[in-house]
Amino acid sequence: MARRKQPTARQERLGSELRKLREAAGLKGRDAAALLGTDSAQLSQIEFGTAGVSEERVRRLAAHYACTDTELTEALVAMATDRTHGWWEEYRGHLPNSFLDLSELEHHATSRWDVDLLHVSGLLQTEDYARALFSTRIPELPESELELRVRHRMQRRLIIQGATPTPYEAVIHEAALRIRVGGRAAAHAQLARILELSEADHVTVRVIPFALDRFDDTGSAMIYANGVVPKLDTVVRDGPHGTTFIDSEAQLGVFRTLFRRVEAASLGPERSRELIHKLAKEL
Repeated sequence: MARRKQPTARQERLGSELRKLREAAGLKGRDAAALLGTDSAQLSQIEFGTAGVSEERVRRLAAHYACTDTELTEALVAMATDRTHGWWEEYRGHLPNSFLDLSELEHHATSRWDVDLLHVSGLLQTEDYARALFSTRIPELPESELELRVRHRMQRRLIIQGATPTPYEAVIHEAALRIRVGGRAAAHAQLARILELSEADHVTVRVIPFALDRFDDTGSAMIYANGVVPKLDTVVRDGPHGTTFIDSEAQLGVFRTLFRRVEAASLGPERSRELIHKLAKEL
């Protein structure tokens, strides 16, 4: 199988999970490779996602590693044999790979949680809101790339507006709702959009109000994508040096707890809708 020059985050994750199983079994790379009848170089390529792996090899490795989690094994087999050519592939070579990796992650997620403190969650954004946000980038984006980013963000909404929508929960700070990104008209349309989407049974929007006595989780902004099994969950965070995908079991546990804590501090769905209505009337 040809070596991949730029594996996707999903391909890297498959390799990473196989490596975790090997290390948990206490096997060196050369020993695991020998069990497959190959060399350590090829096994290393599989574990880094630069080489594919067949269903038969995934099952053999899981057996050699004494993996008793059948649901995880089946999920890894599904990742290895997946040949989805998603809509995001049209942007390959035109947008940063992290944009495509996020779209693929969202496509395969069983549910999605967002926490946003300064901006409205990407899946809830209107086109004008997204364009205004991308326009603030320094250095300024060329018009062609700016429009590509806006179009890509609008297409991502398929996961909550498509024929088989993904359960989605967003926790947004009141600050994000009050900041007039794109001006008064754009901000009003954005609030109306959130209210419209929140009427769907599979979408829950909660607001953290300024009136909360104290809110200490100021570093809690995240995207949490639930996998088919908890071990395949992923947290996505944006930082000054780009987008980071987090998948260590310990860190996933931390972010699950953090999300539930932020959720508990927020208003319920109905009270959140009332607050958003109030903010819209004030514009």
